[in-house]
Amino acid sequence: MKIGILGSGMVANTIGTKLVSLGHDVKMGSRTADNAKGAEWVKANGSKASKGTFADAAAFGEILFNCTHGMASLEALKQAGPNHLKGKVLVDIANALDFSKGMPPTLAVCNTDSLGEQIQRAFPDVKVVKALNTVNCSLMVNPSLIKGEHDLFICGNDAQAKAKVVEILKNWFGWKSVIDLGDITSARATEMILPIWVRLMGLYQSPNFNFKIVR
Repeated sequence: MKIGILGSGMVANTIGTKLVSLGHDVKMGSRTADNAKGAEWVKANGSKASKGTFADAAAFGEILFNCTHGMASLEALKQAGPNHLKGKVLVDIANALDFSKGMPPTLAVCNTDSLGEQIQRAFPDVKVVKALNTVNCSLMVNPSLIKGEHDLFICGNDAQAKAKVVEILKNWFGWKSVIDLGDITSARATEMILPIWVRLMGLYQSPNFNFKIVR
C-alpha cells in the first residue's frame, strides 16, 4: 500500500520505518522537499522510502498519518492541499502541546474542542481518525514493549475509516485491545490524557507505559 506521512520528527520516523519494514511504500512529507531528516530516513530505509513536501506525501498516500507537531498541524495540512486529502483516511496522532512556557506543556485546545475536531472541521472531506496519540512512538508500533494487557483509544466520525484503522493497529502494529470511543468529539478526552501522561513520564523517567481499562 502507498502511505503518506506528514512530518519528519521522531514519531514520523518510527511510524514510517515500521511501515516500510512491512513492505509498504512510504513517502515522508515536510515543509520543504530537501528536508535533512527526511533524507536521513530515506537513506536508512531503502527503495520503499521516499520524501517530498507535505503536498507530495498527501498526493502519494492512499492512507495518511498526521505526525506533525500539533501546534502546526492545521498549517501543514493546508500545505498538503485539500485536493490531495479529499476522501482519504487521516490517522491523526498529533497533540496540540504548547511548550511556550516550558515544562510541563499545556494544551492549546481542550475541554470544548480538540485538535482532532479542528482538523475535521477544516477538512470536512477527510476521514479523520484520532489514534495513537496517548502512547510513546516506540509503543505505537510495538505494544509488546510493555508486559501484560493495555489499551489504545480511537475515535472518528466514519465507521469504515475506523474499521480500517483498527485493522492497521491490530494486524500491522500488534495492538490487541483497541477501544472505540465514538465520534471525533472524543478526541477531547484522548488529547486531555496528555497532561497526566507527561507527569507519569517524569515520575517513571521513561515513556514506556500505558493505560489499562479495568471493568
